[in-house]
Amino acid sequence: MSTNAQELITLFDALPEAAKFEVAVEILRRTRDFEFPPLTDDELVASAEELFLELDQRELKDERTEAR
Repeated sequence: MSTNAQELITLFDALPEAAKFEVAVEILRRTRDFEFPPLTDDELVASAEELFLELDQRELKDERTEAR
């Protein structure tokens, strides 16, 4: 990822949730006509694993918050 792209991601991460949603919708709107190559099975598995790990972390965080 280029330095500019990484800086953009860092700025995005710092936004409040509502602003992140607005930015994400606008980026999706602007990129919906891009021609992306099909994902390989390995890429799909890696993406799914990353997503499940993130969801597990969120659930653990939520459980800890509720326990207080």
